[in-house]
Amino acid sequence: MTTIGFIGSGHIGSQVARKAVESGYDVVLSNSRGPETLSALIEELGPKARAATALEAAQAGDIVVVTIPFKAYTSVPVEPLAGKLVIDTNNYYFERDGHYPDLDAHTATVSGLLQSHLPTSHVVKAFNSIHSGDITKDARPAGTPSRRALAIAGDDEPSKATVTELLDGFGFDTVDVGPLSESWRVERDTPAYGAKGTAAEMTEKVAAASL
Repeated sequence: MTTIGFIGSGHIGSQVARKAVESGYDVVLSNSRGPETLSALIEELGPKARAATALEAAQAGDIVVVTIPFKAYTSVPVEPLAGKLVIDTNNYYFERDGHYPDLDAHTATVSGLLQSHLPTSHVVKAFNSIHSGDITKDARPAGTPSRRALAIAGDDEPSKATVTELLDGFGFDTVDVGPLSESWRVERDTPAYGAKGTAAEMTEKVAAASL
């Protein structure tokens, strides 16, 4: 069975972990405060979950979810993630992260910078434009009318196919935004950011984004 590692286990990470365990995955969770601070979440998730350090989560995961404040992205371990699919949920909030000139000038994207930091990994942006509580609340079986769609972006097609399959199992359709250079279309202050909608509706919102 596939193991999903989590670098970060806050609002988004914990919700994705809940869906992962519900879907049959093993999960290895980490945060910046230490494995012992995750005991309540691990108890809730049950025997398919364990707590670890970020390095251990990176090593253990077949797929690794990076879900930390953007300003900490260079702390993500590089070597253990070589060749692996890395799901990036991060968003740039200059009020929290400080100003990054390339992001302010729209010459770089959040996930593109993580990909540069992880040159031998396959970064796919996902879960960044959904409120954390909706990850468990809005999931629906495939074929359900008005099933919610989530946007993804990435430069590696097989990795995006894997994330699409993962999202389908979690209860969501997928809209592929394109490469990481286009991932700004679902970031903060765009029509798709935080929006609920079907695949057709999400596609329209993605297309309506402008710099």
